[in-house]
Amino acid sequence: MNKFTLTVLGNDRPGIIAAISASLLKQSCNIENVSQTILQSEFAGIFIVSAPEDLFLETLWKILEADLSGMGLHVHGKPLAQETRKVALESGEPFVVITIGPDRKGLVAEIAGVIAGYGVNILNLKAVFKGGDDPDNNMMVYEIDVPKQVDLCSFRSDLKEKAGLMGLDLTIQHRKIFDTTNRI
Repeated sequence: MNKFTLTVLGNDRPGIIAAISASLLKQSCNIENVSQTILQSEFAGIFIVSAPEDLFLETLWKILEADLSGMGLHVHGKPLAQETRKVALESGEPFVVITIGPDRKGLVAEIAGVIAGYGVNILNLKAVFKGGDDPDNNMMVYEIDVPKQVDLCSFRSDLKEKAGLMGLDLTIQHRKIFDTTNRI
């Protein structure tokens, strides 16, 4: 099996996922993983796809572009490297970091810099900024994977210190605690 990473970008509208998945199915492809979101009015989707051995990326890309052309979507693809899963296989403990506070340039860069400084991987990031100084309008949620060798006390302290310098409230919880306390 060939494996590819496909990204699809464009203006949001109903039916995008249906069109992408139908086009892939037509080519006997299997969607193994997908992450899709809407940012303001923009659709963004990332797909990990397994394809038959005789279906090459360039051919699949041309078919997808043709099938999706009427929707104004842009497709990019690349082969999935064998080493791609290495980081995930070396995982530690899942945590959730949430910051709330006034919007300004550099918020993501500063918090992500502390996280990266500890060798922690950001698995998912959702940042919603509506501008202004109302702290309830600006939130970042980082889902992270903390390696077992990381000193959690120092990591938490450095994150809180950086957040405080930027006027942000910051919480960090183990993913299991976060899921339990936020269950509907």
